[in-house]
Amino acid sequence: MAKYQRGEKLKMARKEVVLTQEGLRKMEEELEYLKSVKRREIAARIKQAIDFGDISENSEYDEAKNEQAFVEGRIATFEEKLRNAKLIDEVDISTEVVSIGSKVKLKDLDTGDVFEYMIVGSAEADPVENKISNESPVGSALLGEKKGSVVEVLVPAGTIRYEILDIMK
Repeated sequence: MAKYQRGEKLKMARKEVVLTQEGLRKMEEELEYLKSVKRREIAARIKQAIDFGDISENSEYDEAKNEQAFVEGRIATFEEKLRNAKLIDEVDISTEVVSIGSKVKLKDLDTGDVFEYMIVGSAEADPVENKISNESPVGSALLGEKKGSVVEVLVPAGTIRYEILDIMK
């Protein structure tokens, strides 16, 4: 166990959460939904389950309490992320080099396929929306690169080579 000098405070390392304006808005909207709508729905389900009588063998009550714990955990996670949020201002996004917030048009040099990704913080990553994390193998390999650069990315399936065709805001 670590020993501390008198008066020294234990500081926990907090991970900075990088968000675009859109990511911040979505996170705030989901947090508001969980707090205002979902909490009420679960409270109503718990009350209804209690009205059924004995809660010791009441599966509806157990299910509602489990959902309540899950939602409260999500709320706490969102609140922590928002406390540690660093907002990326679109004005600060360069079109000269790839940075967080950049939209990047890539060409896979092996297949010829062209992709467009937005580089975002890990809290905002969503492959379905072509938003990849700055911490992912592709995202981290692209950061700091310029238009025309060829980037090799080591992935579990091998090495992929991309040419950066364009960098946009």
